[in-house]
Amino acid sequence: MSRTRNLVGYADSPPHPNWPNGSRIALQIVINYEEGAERSVEHGDVGPETLNSDNPAPSGRPGHRDFVTESHYDYGARVGYWRLMRIFDSRKLPVTVFAVAEAIAKNPAVGRHLAQSQHEVCCHGLRWIDYGDVPEHVEREHMRNAYLLLEQTTGKKITGWYTGRISAHSRRLAALHGGLVYDSDAYDDDLPYWVTERDKPWLVIPYSFDNNDMRYASSPGFDTPDDFFNHLKANFDALYDEGETSPKMMSVGLHCRLSGKPGRAAAVARFIDYALAHEDVWICRRSDIARHWISTQTSEKRPGNPVKIANSQAS
Repeated sequence: MSRTRNLVGYADSPPHPNWPNGSRIALQIVINYEEGAERSVEHGDVGPETLNSDNPAPSGRPGHRDFVTESHYDYGARVGYWRLMRIFDSRKLPVTVFAVAEAIAKNPAVGRHLAQSQHEVCCHGLRWIDYGDVPEHVEREHMRNAYLLLEQTTGKKITGWYTGRISAHSRRLAALHGGLVYDSDAYDDDLPYWVTERDKPWLVIPYSFDNNDMRYASSPGFDTPDDFFNHLKANFDALYDEGETSPKMMSVGLHCRLSGKPGRAAAVARFIDYALAHEDVWICRRSDIARHWISTQTSEKRPGNPVKIANSQAS
Protein backbone atom coordinates (compact mmCIF):
# COMPACT_ATOMS: atom_id res chain seq x y z
CA MET A 1 0.00 0.00 0.00
CA SER A 2 1.18 3.57 -0.63
CA ARG A 3 0.25 7.01 0.66
CA THR A 4 -0.35 9.95 -1.65
CA ARG A 5 1.78 12.95 -0.71
CA ASN A 6 1.17 16.28 -2.43
CA LEU A 7 3.95 18.87 -2.16
CA VAL A 8 2.46 21.29 -4.69
CA GLY A 9 -0.94 22.18 -3.28
CA TYR A 10 -2.54 25.27 -4.76
CA ALA A 11 0.93 26.80 -5.35
CA ASP A 12 0.60 30.51 -6.14
CA SER A 13 -3.02 30.23 -7.31
CA PRO A 14 -5.25 29.31 -4.36
CA PRO A 15 -8.95 29.40 -5.18
CA HIS A 16 -11.05 32.23 -3.85
CA PRO A 17 -13.32 30.49 -1.34
CA ASN A 18 -16.12 33.05 -1.59
CA TRP A 19 -16.91 32.69 2.09
CA PRO A 20 -20.47 33.73 2.98
CA ASN A 21 -21.18 37.47 3.10
CA GLY A 22 -17.82 38.26 1.56
CA SER A 23 -15.95 37.26 4.71
CA ARG A 24 -12.18 37.73 4.72
CA ILE A 25 -11.53 34.78 7.02
CA ALA A 26 -13.35 31.62 8.13
CA LEU A 27 -12.53 31.16 11.81
CA GLN A 28 -13.17 27.63 13.03
CA ILE A 29 -12.88 26.61 16.70
CA VAL A 30 -12.42 22.98 17.71
CA ILE A 31 -12.95 21.67 21.24
CA ASN A 32 -11.33 18.26 21.65
CA TYR A 33 -13.29 16.01 24.02
CA GLU A 34 -11.08 13.01 24.83
CA GLU A 35 -11.27 12.67 28.61
CA GLY A 36 -12.03 9.14 29.76
CA ALA A 37 -11.05 7.46 26.49
CA GLU A 38 -7.29 8.03 26.62
CA ARG A 39 -4.77 5.22 27.07
CA SER A 40 -5.09 3.57 30.47
CA VAL A 41 -4.37 0.19 31.99
CA GLU A 42 -7.92 0.47 33.32
CA HIS A 43 -9.11 0.36 29.69
CA GLY A 44 -6.97 -2.64 28.82
CA ASP A 45 -4.01 -0.74 27.38
CA VAL A 46 -0.40 -1.72 28.06
CA GLY A 47 0.35 1.54 29.84
CA PRO A 48 -1.11 4.95 30.74
CA GLU A 49 -1.44 8.08 28.61
CA THR A 50 1.57 10.40 28.48
CA LEU A 51 0.42 13.18 26.12
CA ASN A 52 -1.27 16.55 26.49
CA SER A 53 -1.81 17.09 30.18
CA ASP A 54 -0.37 19.41 32.82
CA ASN A 55 1.32 16.50 34.59
CA PRO A 56 5.02 17.41 34.17
CA ALA A 57 6.21 13.85 34.74
CA PRO A 58 3.74 11.26 33.41
CA SER A 59 4.90 7.81 34.45
CA GLY A 60 4.07 5.80 31.34
CA ARG A 61 4.87 2.63 33.31
CA PRO A 62 3.57 -0.50 31.59
CA GLY A 63 0.99 -2.32 33.65
CA HIS A 64 0.41 0.59 36.05
CA ARG A 65 -2.24 3.29 36.14
CA ASP A 66 -1.03 6.89 36.33
CA PHE A 67 -3.53 8.41 38.75
CA VAL A 68 -2.01 11.89 38.47
CA THR A 69 -2.45 12.05 34.69
CA GLU A 70 -5.92 10.53 34.96
CA SER A 71 -6.89 13.26 37.40
CA HIS A 72 -5.67 15.96 35.02
CA TYR A 73 -7.81 14.44 32.28
CA ASP A 74 -10.78 14.23 34.65
CA TYR A 75 -10.60 18.00 35.18
CA GLY A 76 -11.40 18.49 31.52
CA ALA A 77 -14.56 16.41 31.78
CA ARG A 78 -15.72 17.73 35.14
CA VAL A 79 -14.88 21.44 34.77
CA GLY A 80 -13.00 22.43 31.61
CA TYR A 81 -15.65 21.47 29.05
CA TRP A 82 -18.27 23.57 30.79
CA ARG A 83 -16.04 26.62 31.21
CA LEU A 84 -15.17 26.63 27.50
CA MET A 85 -18.75 26.05 26.43
CA ARG A 86 -19.94 28.99 28.53
CA ILE A 87 -17.64 31.20 26.46
CA PHE A 88 -19.16 30.08 23.16
CA ASP A 89 -22.75 29.55 24.27
CA SER A 90 -22.93 33.00 25.88
CA ARG A 91 -21.81 34.52 22.57
CA LYS A 92 -24.09 32.21 20.54
CA LEU A 93 -21.11 31.01 18.51
CA PRO A 94 -21.04 27.53 16.95
CA VAL A 95 -17.95 25.33 17.36
CA THR A 96 -16.95 21.85 16.29
CA VAL A 97 -16.37 19.24 18.97
CA PHE A 98 -13.85 16.54 18.07
CA ALA A 99 -15.63 13.97 20.18
CA VAL A 100 -14.15 10.62 21.16
CA ALA A 101 -17.15 8.31 21.33
CA GLU A 102 -16.31 6.41 24.51
CA ALA A 103 -15.46 9.66 26.29
CA ILE A 104 -18.89 11.15 25.50
CA ALA A 105 -20.61 7.91 26.51
CA LYS A 106 -18.96 8.11 29.94
CA ASN A 107 -20.29 11.64 30.55
CA PRO A 108 -24.01 11.75 29.66
CA ALA A 109 -24.26 15.39 30.75
CA VAL A 110 -21.92 16.38 27.92
CA GLY A 111 -23.92 14.28 25.46
CA ARG A 112 -27.14 15.99 26.53
CA HIS A 113 -25.57 19.43 26.21
CA LEU A 114 -24.38 18.67 22.69
CA ALA A 115 -27.78 17.25 21.74
CA GLN A 116 -29.43 20.54 22.71
CA SER A 117 -26.77 22.80 21.18
CA GLN A 118 -25.88 24.29 17.81
CA HIS A 119 -22.40 22.76 17.97
CA GLU A 120 -21.15 20.21 15.46
CA VAL A 121 -20.04 16.78 16.63
CA CYS A 122 -17.15 15.46 14.53
CA CYS A 123 -16.11 11.90 15.33
CA HIS A 124 -12.66 11.69 16.93
CA GLY A 125 -12.60 7.89 17.03
CA LEU A 126 -13.80 5.30 19.49
CA ARG A 127 -10.75 5.73 21.74
CA TRP A 128 -8.09 8.45 21.94
CA ILE A 129 -5.21 6.15 21.10
CA ASP A 130 -2.54 5.78 18.43
CA TYR A 131 -4.05 3.84 15.51
CA GLY A 132 -0.71 3.55 13.68
CA ASP A 133 -0.28 -0.14 14.50
CA VAL A 134 -3.93 -1.10 14.93
CA PRO A 135 -4.95 -3.77 12.37
CA GLU A 136 -7.16 -2.45 9.59
CA HIS A 137 -10.12 -4.66 10.47
CA VAL A 138 -10.00 -3.48 14.09
CA GLU A 139 -9.82 0.18 13.07
CA ARG A 140 -12.78 -0.35 10.73
CA GLU A 141 -14.80 -1.86 13.56
CA HIS A 142 -13.81 0.97 15.92
CA MET A 143 -14.90 3.50 13.30
CA ARG A 144 -18.27 1.85 12.84
CA ASN A 145 -18.90 1.59 16.58
CA ALA A 146 -17.75 5.15 17.23
CA TYR A 147 -20.07 6.58 14.60
CA LEU A 148 -23.09 4.72 15.97
CA LEU A 149 -22.26 5.48 19.60
CA LEU A 150 -21.89 9.22 18.97
CA GLU A 151 -25.17 9.42 17.11
CA GLN A 152 -26.87 7.60 19.98
CA THR A 153 -25.35 9.73 22.75
CA THR A 154 -25.62 13.16 21.11
CA GLY A 155 -28.52 12.80 18.69
CA LYS A 156 -26.38 14.51 16.06
CA LYS A 157 -25.81 13.55 12.45
CA ILE A 158 -22.08 12.91 12.13
CA THR A 159 -20.54 14.11 8.85
CA GLY A 160 -16.88 14.68 9.78
CA TRP A 161 -13.98 12.53 10.97
CA TYR A 162 -10.70 13.20 12.77
CA THR A 163 -8.57 10.30 14.03
CA GLY A 164 -5.55 12.36 15.10
CA ARG A 165 -2.99 9.60 15.54
CA ILE A 166 -3.78 8.01 12.20
CA SER A 167 -2.89 4.79 10.42
CA ALA A 168 -2.20 4.26 6.73
CA HIS A 169 -5.85 3.19 6.43
CA SER A 170 -7.70 5.93 8.31
CA ARG A 171 -8.68 8.23 5.43
CA ARG A 172 -9.74 5.41 3.15
CA LEU A 173 -11.84 3.83 5.89
CA ALA A 174 -13.54 7.17 6.59
CA ALA A 175 -14.31 7.64 2.90
CA LEU A 176 -15.72 4.13 2.65
CA HIS A 177 -17.75 4.36 5.85
CA GLY A 178 -20.83 6.08 4.50
CA GLY A 179 -22.47 9.20 5.92
CA LEU A 180 -19.18 11.08 6.27
CA VAL A 181 -18.26 13.86 3.85
CA TYR A 182 -14.88 15.10 5.12
CA ASP A 183 -11.92 14.37 7.35
CA SER A 184 -9.50 16.71 9.10
CA ASP A 185 -6.44 14.45 9.39
CA ALA A 186 -4.20 16.96 7.61
CA TYR A 187 -2.22 20.07 8.54
CA ASP A 188 -0.97 21.07 5.10
CA ASP A 189 -3.06 24.02 3.94
CA ASP A 190 -5.07 27.09 4.92
CA LEU A 191 -7.93 26.00 2.66
CA PRO A 192 -9.91 22.79 2.19
CA TYR A 193 -9.11 20.64 -0.81
CA TRP A 194 -10.28 17.58 -2.70
CA VAL A 195 -8.46 14.25 -2.96
CA THR A 196 -9.44 10.98 -4.58
CA GLU A 197 -10.35 7.96 -2.47
CA ARG A 198 -11.52 4.77 -4.16
CA ASP A 199 -11.97 6.69 -7.42
CA LYS A 200 -14.31 9.22 -5.79
CA PRO A 201 -13.76 12.82 -4.60
CA TRP A 202 -13.17 13.21 -0.87
CA LEU A 203 -12.99 16.50 1.01
CA VAL A 204 -10.14 17.34 3.39
CA ILE A 205 -10.51 20.26 5.81
CA PRO A 206 -7.05 20.74 7.36
CA TYR A 207 -6.56 21.23 11.09
CA SER A 208 -3.78 23.03 13.01
CA PHE A 209 -1.15 22.07 15.56
CA ASP A 210 0.31 25.58 15.88
CA ASN A 211 -2.98 27.36 16.74
CA ASN A 212 -3.44 24.68 19.34
CA ASP A 213 -3.34 24.71 23.12
CA MET A 214 -1.57 21.34 23.13
CA ARG A 215 1.57 23.50 23.11
CA TYR A 216 0.91 24.35 26.75
CA ALA A 217 1.99 20.74 27.35
CA SER A 218 4.96 20.63 24.98
CA SER A 219 8.34 22.28 24.76
CA PRO A 220 8.91 24.70 23.22
CA GLY A 221 5.35 25.86 23.67
CA PHE A 222 3.10 28.35 25.40
CA ASP A 223 4.17 29.27 28.93
CA THR A 224 1.32 31.67 29.67
CA PRO A 225 -2.19 32.46 28.41
CA ASP A 226 -0.77 35.67 26.93
CA ASP A 227 1.55 33.54 24.77
CA PHE A 228 -1.42 31.66 23.34
CA PHE A 229 -3.48 34.81 22.82
CA ASN A 230 -0.63 36.64 21.08
CA HIS A 231 0.04 33.67 18.81
CA LEU A 232 -3.62 33.42 17.80
CA LYS A 233 -3.84 37.18 17.29
CA ALA A 234 -0.74 37.24 15.07
CA ASN A 235 -2.11 34.48 12.84
CA PHE A 236 -5.55 36.05 12.73
CA ASP A 237 -4.14 39.46 11.79
CA ALA A 238 -1.98 38.01 9.02
CA LEU A 239 -4.82 35.97 7.53
CA TYR A 240 -7.26 38.85 7.88
CA ASP A 241 -4.89 41.07 5.89
CA GLU A 242 -4.47 38.37 3.23
CA GLY A 243 -8.23 37.98 3.15
CA GLU A 244 -8.69 41.31 1.44
CA THR A 245 -7.77 39.55 -1.81
CA SER A 246 -7.25 35.88 -0.92
CA PRO A 247 -9.43 34.69 1.99
CA LYS A 248 -8.32 31.69 4.02
CA MET A 249 -9.42 29.50 6.92
CA MET A 250 -8.04 29.60 10.47
CA SER A 251 -8.41 26.59 12.75
CA VAL A 252 -7.98 26.86 16.54
CA GLY A 253 -7.65 23.70 18.64
CA LEU A 254 -8.65 23.61 22.31
CA HIS A 255 -8.60 20.83 24.91
CA CYS A 256 -10.93 20.79 27.90
CA ARG A 257 -8.16 19.84 30.35
CA LEU A 258 -5.82 22.54 29.04
CA SER A 259 -7.74 25.63 27.91
CA GLY A 260 -10.49 24.72 30.34
CA LYS A 261 -8.32 26.11 33.15
CA PRO A 262 -9.45 29.59 34.29
CA GLY A 263 -6.61 31.81 33.05
CA ARG A 264 -6.28 29.97 29.77
CA ALA A 265 -10.04 30.09 29.18
CA ALA A 266 -9.89 33.85 29.74
CA ALA A 267 -7.30 34.06 26.93
CA VAL A 268 -9.65 32.13 24.64
CA ALA A 269 -12.49 34.52 25.45
CA ARG A 270 -10.20 37.48 24.86
CA PHE A 271 -9.23 36.18 21.43
CA ILE A 272 -12.82 35.45 20.44
CA ASP A 273 -13.88 38.96 21.41
CA TYR A 274 -10.93 40.34 19.45
CA ALA A 275 -12.08 38.43 16.35
CA LEU A 276 -15.69 39.53 16.86
CA ALA A 277 -14.58 43.17 16.87
CA HIS A 278 -13.62 42.78 13.19
CA GLU A 279 -15.97 42.96 10.24
CA ASP A 280 -16.21 40.23 7.63
CA VAL A 281 -15.29 37.32 9.89
CA TRP A 282 -17.20 34.05 9.51
CA ILE A 283 -17.07 32.04 12.75
CA CYS A 284 -18.37 28.64 11.79
CA ARG A 285 -18.34 24.88 12.21
CA ARG A 286 -16.30 22.54 10.07
CA SER A 287 -19.53 21.10 8.72
CA ASP A 288 -20.46 24.63 7.54
CA ILE A 289 -17.15 24.85 5.69
CA ALA A 290 -17.75 21.41 4.18
CA ARG A 291 -21.22 22.35 2.92
CA HIS A 292 -19.92 25.62 1.51
CA TRP A 293 -16.97 23.98 -0.24
CA ILE A 294 -19.09 21.21 -1.72
CA SER A 295 -21.58 23.74 -3.09
CA THR A 296 -19.06 26.25 -4.46
CA GLN A 297 -15.81 24.40 -5.26
CA THR A 298 -16.18 21.47 -7.62
CA SER A 299 -14.16 18.33 -7.01
CA GLU A 300 -12.32 18.91 -10.30
CA LYS A 301 -10.53 21.87 -8.67
CA ARG A 302 -7.84 19.78 -7.00
CA PRO A 303 -4.48 21.21 -5.92
CA GLY A 304 -1.29 20.20 -7.66
CA ASN A 305 -0.19 16.75 -8.75
CA PRO A 306 0.12 14.10 -6.05
CA VAL A 307 3.24 12.00 -5.78
CA LYS A 308 3.08 8.41 -4.56
CA ILE A 309 5.41 7.78 -1.63
CA ALA A 310 6.03 4.35 -0.19
CA ASN A 311 4.82 4.03 3.40
CA SER A 312 6.84 1.75 5.63
CA GLN A 313 3.90 1.29 8.00
CA ALA A 314 1.58 0.12 5.26
CA SER A 315 0.80 -3.53 4.83
